[in-house]
Amino acid sequence: MKLTNNSFKFSTLIKTMEYKNTKYNIYLPLIIAAAIIVGILTHKFFISNSSSAYNMQDARNYNKLDALLKIIDQNYVDKIKSDSIIEIIIPELLSELDPHSTYITKEEMQAVTESLKGNFEGIGVQFNIQNDTVLIVNIISGGPSEEVGILPGDRIIEVNDSIFAGTGITNNDVFKKLKGEKGSIVKLGIKRHGIKELLYFEIERNTIPYYSVDAAIMFDKNIGYIKINRFAGTTYAEFMEAAADLKQQGMTKMVLDLRQNGGGYLKAAVDIVDEFLEKDKLIVYTYGNARTKSEYFSTDKGICKDIELEILIDSWSASASEIVAGAIQDNDRGLIIGRRSFGKGLVQEEFGFPDSSGFRLTIARYYTPSGRCIQKPYGEDKDEYYHDIMNRASHGEMQNEDSVNLDKKKEYYTVSGKVVYGGGGIMPDIFIAADTSSYSEYLQKVTSKGYIYQFAINYTDKNRKTLNKFTNSKELSKYLEQQNVLQQFVTYASRKKITASIKDFNISKKLIETKLKSYIARNILDDDAFYKINKESDLILIKAIEEYNFK
Repeated sequence: MKLTNNSFKFSTLIKTMEYKNTKYNIYLPLIIAAAIIVGILTHKFFISNSSSAYNMQDARNYNKLDALLKIIDQNYVDKIKSDSIIEIIIPELLSELDPHSTYITKEEMQAVTESLKGNFEGIGVQFNIQNDTVLIVNIISGGPSEEVGILPGDRIIEVNDSIFAGTGITNNDVFKKLKGEKGSIVKLGIKRHGIKELLYFEIERNTIPYYSVDAAIMFDKNIGYIKINRFAGTTYAEFMEAAADLKQQGMTKMVLDLRQNGGGYLKAAVDIVDEFLEKDKLIVYTYGNARTKSEYFSTDKGICKDIELEILIDSWSASASEIVAGAIQDNDRGLIIGRRSFGKGLVQEEFGFPDSSGFRLTIARYYTPSGRCIQKPYGEDKDEYYHDIMNRASHGEMQNEDSVNLDKKKEYYTVSGKVVYGGGGIMPDIFIAADTSSYSEYLQKVTSKGYIYQFAINYTDKNRKTLNKFTNSKELSKYLEQQNVLQQFVTYASRKKITASIKDFNISKKLIETKLKSYIARNILDDDAFYKINKESDLILIKAIEEYNFK
């Protein structure tokens, strides 16, 4: 649908509001004030037969918001920009519909599109801002920075002959400087450890892959692990490559990790589920007031049909992640392990405006094969909806399966007849309580300040020459233990005026050491190394592997 002007923006949104019977008494004070202005101005200009160019015939040709904008434009005491009013009103109108209909600015649209398309245009580095300086943590393999010789540990001091370090820079500042159109050039002044003078590099920006599969590794002779962070345009292809590689290594059992995965494209989720199911199995269906029922079935393809499957979920697994978990659970195809998922089952369609901004409008709901609606309840109190995860924690849901608020009046049945419940989200087959055994005041302080990650960055930077000799996570982990990296961290934290009691240290030491080793391994090796080491303190993943080994 092509949107041609601001009037069409408003008429489209108002019609949508009428379909949803939105309660006008809860509009913004701005809208209420605007309505009063309409009353005053229409009395003055319509009733008194003013010579204003806007008359009753005009009024019959516009809806109220169009009329209001024109009256303000022609009669308001000061000059104002109608676009600025529109930018305020549209997000509020959409927010009254449901929690997931939303306005997207031009700048936000670019970031959203890049993330879901699976690539962006830039120089191909991962960075961290440290002491007001951009520290390059990693280089994307095959990217422009690798080609010119940029190395992990380099610090960006200048960009295009202008000082960039020490200027109060933010992540957005870095993105604006380093990202750009393919083929464009950026000149960097680099400070490299052991070299006094700045090194200068001219880098031609290129298309950089934005991966959605974080890790694909073997944890045992036959247990493979795949971690997906979102469902983007490239996710299915990435998954297929990862699954084929693990099968070659002997994988007969898979752990598919969808924790912290907020969703993405429906097609990517459906295609991945299709790889596990026999032909003609229902995967998901959608339905909305203005949209007919659409059903998605499995086909005769499927490289993972012979693979045993476990899926890991948590409170932040949403949307497409829930489609995958729900389809596997309802078809009795595998085990779901973890904690209840988010409960985001509203389908959005994206509409664009000529200025490259746009909005996502909810057009339907997702339903699992058994008929469960994934969406959790929502009402007029949007704050309550957004604070739901915190409310779950305060009600004990993260610790006790019996505290989960399921709607047991709504029973649904899997293919084999197992009972599952509605109420929003996907309830796992095996519930794993959040681990509080390692929690201490000391852990809370060093985590909230980001000191564990900062120490790992510093340690990597200072010892990179030695650390680069290691080629696998097991050897690196053993070395870090021999170097007593945990005690070095305690000394580092004490310099930051955070000290640990003996009790707190003993409670949290294993978790802190695991995190330190994981972060350092990621900086030196890759994400696979991170997940291999991090497994030591991951109770949900440990349980998943135990379930396979017990069979």
